[in-house]
Amino acid sequence: MFDAPFWALVSLILFFALLIYMKVPGTLAGSLDKRADAIRKELDEAKRLRVEAESLLAEYQRKAREAAAEAGQIIDQAKREAEALGIEAKKRMEDYVAGRTRMAEQKIAQAETQAIQEVRALSADVAIAAAEKILAAKVKGEAADALIAKSIADVRGKLN
Repeated sequence: MFDAPFWALVSLILFFALLIYMKVPGTLAGSLDKRADAIRKELDEAKRLRVEAESLLAEYQRKAREAAAEAGQIIDQAKREAEALGIEAKKRMEDYVAGRTRMAEQKIAQAETQAIQEVRALSADVAIAAAEKILAAKVKGEAADALIAKSIADVRGKLN
């Protein structure tokens, strides 16, 4: 009477009827809708996080550029200060050398003056000794002694 394919068809129809009666397609669709909503929310959250990350990246890049510019300014200022210190040190060294040169020149001038005075004094002593011998040989007695003393005093006064 009924063969096997007929009973397989009836079983399949009953199975689908049971699934519909149990509301399996609605539950399955609801579950898929919930899953789709969850995925949509995750995608929206990922987009929001990406936008936030790009914003933070842009801010950090701006801060990095500002820091690099500030570092450049600090380096430039340090170079200017180093140059100014170098110029000041050079000027101090030149002033120091000039002062030492002046002191050396003053010492040389003092030594010259002292040498000239010593030569004059020695010349005066030699002249006095020579005059004393000449006068002693030509003039004799008390008059000679007074004349010699007066001459010595005159020569010393003129040479010193």
